[in-house]
Amino acid sequence: MHFYDGHFGGMHLIWWIIWIILLAWIFFIPTDIPYQKTTKESPLDILKKRFSKGEISKEEFEESKKILNSDN
Repeated sequence: MHFYDGHFGGMHLIWWIIWIILLAWIFFIPTDIPYQKTTKESPLDILKKRFSKGEISKEEFEESKKILNSDN
């Protein structure tokens, strides 16, 4: 039985397509991993990051921090 005489050439292509689809599904489809711990940032952490990036001024930071601390 000759596998490369034209009878099974298409099957080789089909397996490549199946592997490419499988790898794309594994790596590119975003899904949540079960039992994965997700840490949510607190509003104060977000505020600190914005201040460190320079998105807000010191006055805005202090005012927002005061508002956040008064809620607790």
